Amino acid sequence: MLEPFLPRSWTISTSALIEVLTVLGVAIAGALIIHWIGFAILKRLATQSHTPLDDVVIAKVRRPVRLALITFAVSIAAENDALVGREWDVLASFLTPAVVGWVAYAAVKGVALGFAEQVNKSADPVAERGRLTRIAVLSRTIRVTITIITISLILFNIPGVRDVGTTMLASAGLAALAVGAAAQPALKSIIAGLQMALTQPLRLGDLVKVDEQTGRVEEIRMSFVTVRTWDERVIVVPTSRFLDQSFENWSRINEKLTGPVFLHLDPDTEIGSIRAEFERYVREHPLWDGRNLQLLMTEAYPESIELRLAMSANTIGDLFTLRCDVREHMLGWLRKEQPGALIRHRLEVEAANQRAKQGK
Repeated sequence: MLEPFLPRSWTISTSALIEVLTVLGVAIAGALIIHWIGFAILKRLATQSHTPLDDVVIAKVRRPVRLALITFAVSIAAENDALVGREWDVLASFLTPAVVGWVAYAAVKGVALGFAEQVNKSADPVAERGRLTRIAVLSRTIRVTITIITISLILFNIPGVRDVGTTMLASAGLAALAVGAAAQPALKSIIAGLQMALTQPLRLGDLVKVDEQTGRVEEIRMSFVTVRTWDERVIVVPTSRFLDQSFENWSRINEKLTGPVFLHLDPDTEIGSIRAEFERYVREHPLWDGRNLQLLMTEAYPESIELRLAMSANTIGDLFTLRCDVREHMLGWLRKEQPGALIRHRLEVEAANQRAKQGK
């Protein structure tokens, strides 16, 4: 019934159609059975392993491998059946590189996720951030490479695209110059991303200060790095910026830092009692890590002095909270115990203006 509506090359008898469907059904069913048996064995082997790597990889490649097995099964059937192979060869030239690329892409992504889960169980947060950064950048580079190669193989099966590629290879000198000039920014970003992964001037989770903005490194890509600030803004910085210019990394080795609180007081201030109260308060504070505790007079001016109250904590967040607590406590203590130490230039100016208005 369908033969009058089909092209002449597509016109087949009912028996031939049944034969084609039978061959395809057997091939697909065999591929699915092999896939089910193979992954059942792999899952059983994975349950006996103590690492999450194999579980993640198996979960990621399950679907692409199923499609790849079906593709290969149909290809085998097409070699043994002329009716199946007549139209399959053209489709297979596009489908085979696509499924192989999908399997490779999923395998690389699964390996990266598996390694990341292992790293998350590490007790050293600095080493953890370094490994996560290396895994993220290298896996992303490999996946981009797989994607480019897969698309190229698919496109080269199109005669017109293949002719263009042959022409470009024939004039390789001019093509290389043109491609090199056009791809310079992309190549620079790729090289910068690889350098970031290998040298690691910053890592995922590091607290950095760049362009007078401070925040945590949230994502490292080949072309840019995202930094999230304390007020939840996201700063997008080119990757090459961290290699070409200087920046501050506050957690390069660890997050243990020493931070200051500055007090500007009257020169007549009694320093000894302030030092004693400062040390007493910090020693009793739960966020102090016991490393650094010091009060120094760092500047002396005719009308004021500057005291630097230095303290340390285990993490950057703890240090920020500790400094805020110390600042609040010391100002409250000064208002109560040494009110004369607080500078009142603003009040004196207001009093002078008031006297001037009264004509005194």
